[in-house]
Amino acid sequence: MDALPRLTAEQTAERLGVKLETLYAYVARGKLARDRTADGSSFDPLEVERFAAGRRRRSAPGSPATGRSDGRPLMVIETGFALIEDGDLFYRGRRAVDLAAEPFETVARWALTGAWDAEARFSPGGGMAAARRAADALPSSAADRDRQLIAVTALAAADPLRTSLDPTTVAGAAERMVAGMVAVLPVVAHDDASETEDDALALRLHRRLAATPPTPDVVAVLNAALVLLVDHDLAVSTLAARAAASARATPYGVVVAGMGALDSPLHGNASRAAHRLLARVVDGEDPARVVADAVVGAAGPVPGFGQPLYPDGDPRARALLGRLAAEAGATPVLAAVEAVSALLRDRAGALPNVDLALGAITLAHGMRDDAGEVIFATARAVGFVVHALAEYGEPALRLRPVGRYTGPL
Repeated sequence: MDALPRLTAEQTAERLGVKLETLYAYVARGKLARDRTADGSSFDPLEVERFAAGRRRRSAPGSPATGRSDGRPLMVIETGFALIEDGDLFYRGRRAVDLAAEPFETVARWALTGAWDAEARFSPGGGMAAARRAADALPSSAADRDRQLIAVTALAAADPLRTSLDPTTVAGAAERMVAGMVAVLPVVAHDDASETEDDALALRLHRRLAATPPTPDVVAVLNAALVLLVDHDLAVSTLAARAAASARATPYGVVVAGMGALDSPLHGNASRAAHRLLARVVDGEDPARVVADAVVGAAGPVPGFGQPLYPDGDPRARALLGRLAAEAGATPVLAAVEAVSALLRDRAGALPNVDLALGAITLAHGMRDDAGEVIFATARAVGFVVHALAEYGEPALRLRPVGRYTGPL
């Protein structure tokens, strides 16, 4: 393995989001080391990443810092579904990684209604024809996420009870939305199987994301990913969804609001960059070069690494990568995961997160690099409505903040 390419001072300052003067102040205080040559100063990219990760951890919710420059505390919103504690994720007191072995529809219905139904299946209902027509009218440049978003809007238009906030009606709308977000995608599988509404949602989704046969192990990994992505405390997209629910938006409007915030390279789309990073290593590129390029090009953490809520590593990533390890065909991808992870773990203290696991799953199964975004959005739509149901019981418009004017007087 070649030595890591070093970063220039300008690249390092850009990576940290600081001015050159601030960068050299870090050097003077011994926080960063540099090499000086006739060509100027250079920095170790993984030392820079370790320093950047430390700064992100100090500004994360729950850390000693508040995350605000004025020292005011962050808003706290009570939630009754997902809990992150002691390095693990729980759904209503049950470990999410244990629930990942259950059918996604069973977990989703339980999340929405509290009822455990091992035979639960979701159907998009009568609005699906309109959703397909709307999606088919999109330009050829449209991605699967675009089709999903237009499907939610079309299903809303076809629902005569769209404005009802009755919990049973809202839960039913959520189930139809999630089924419709899958059904609106074109089928690419070549397994010659006739699809029925008795098929598990993970199986239906696999047929639309991968051309490879949907073996039980492969579908089980996809099902586990859906379960593990249902909810994750107050992520930025969930906050957007709750703000919409605070204004009494319909469940469809809540999901649209959440999906808008989810459509971000630092959030719901992060697995695409992780997929591409791993693909370069699988194709034979030196992991050190790939990691160095990622350090320079990333707006936040290196794609697929770091999660301040899990200092000892993301349990969702461990669970999904462990399931993927049972597939013989995933060996090249898992070797790439280990090569990249070893570099970032040893040199930057960064551990894999769920985005890396999604990137590995989609790459190993021959899916497009944006397939992880579709998996994420499909699962999190359930979580958005779970939060909406909670917010509908709170005073209306309580999440309307007050701005602080800073313009000219």
